[in-house]
Amino acid sequence: MRLRVALPAGAAALLLLLAHPPGALAAPSDELARSFAELQARDRYLLDVGWKLATGNAPYCADAAPAIGLLVTDMAAYGKQGPALREALDLPGDIASLAVANGGPAQLAGIRPDAPLLALGGEDLLAPSASDAPAWQRAQRLHETIDRSLRENGKVAITWRDSPDSVVTAEIAGIPACASRFEVWDDGTRASAEGTRVIFGRDFPGFGYPEAEFAAAVAHEMAHNLLGHRAWLAENGRKRKNIRLTEREADRLMPWLLANAGYDPAAAKRFMERWGPAHGGGLLRKRTHDGWDERVDQIDAELTQVAQVRAGNGPADWATHFRREIEP
Repeated sequence: MRLRVALPAGAAALLLLLAHPPGALAAPSDELARSFAELQARDRYLLDVGWKLATGNAPYCADAAPAIGLLVTDMAAYGKQGPALREALDLPGDIASLAVANGGPAQLAGIRPDAPLLALGGEDLLAPSASDAPAWQRAQRLHETIDRSLRENGKVAITWRDSPDSVVTAEIAGIPACASRFEVWDDGTRASAEGTRVIFGRDFPGFGYPEAEFAAAVAHEMAHNLLGHRAWLAENGRKRKNIRLTEREADRLMPWLLANAGYDPAAAKRFMERWGPAHGGGLLRKRTHDGWDERVDQIDAELTQVAQVRAGNGPADWATHFRREIEP
């Protein structure tokens, strides 16, 4: 896991793309829109997979809470390119939906990707911001507003522009989901878990894997959050042996999370068999992980446990049956 101060989903990657645009002959507005669309496609894919994992495993998450499957973005976070991007996307303000989870409450209410958001939780999003906080923090604060309203009221009021001539206001009710936000952050190849967020680098190789295998990678990072590994390492120290223990737990929980999300649990093993030989046996560093072949064996053993628990089409209740290796 990497700990860092992060821009909202996609901002850092888009800034890097704009600094080194691949198509020098494209019009600036076209290049902006294309770069944003490329990044947004990965955010949507990650959110869709994460949504399946978060909602499918909600019955077993101690921190499950209502969620609507919406990821927002703030044009002000893109620095000097923000106004041009806002114009390219035809936004009346700075706030828009970046991605909506397929089949989630936000999508079912009619919010589409790129929809301009005009008000959220009673806040006028077209009004100038009075905050002195860095611009990138506003999107994070709006996500917190959504979460707080859902916790307190079970729903959140959102107003958005549905078309040039149509504005919609709706109170959107949440459905239970494990507490993890899913974001594509930069142009790197790594994945990380930060306690409540799962973050993937824009160039993470698993984006090109079959969906179930990519879902296994997402499940691995999500497992770190569900099992409280960040807090445990902070208390017990980030020694090599401690990191190895948390990585083993995250590996072993993958099949359980996949099963409850409707994926083949064995995709966890296939992911490691595909990933390991090319990447030295770890999602982070080889020294803090078992060898990839050892990890495959551990996942394989866990698959047997999952199958036994699910015998007769029962749920993969990892809250009851998963064996911890550390004291939480």
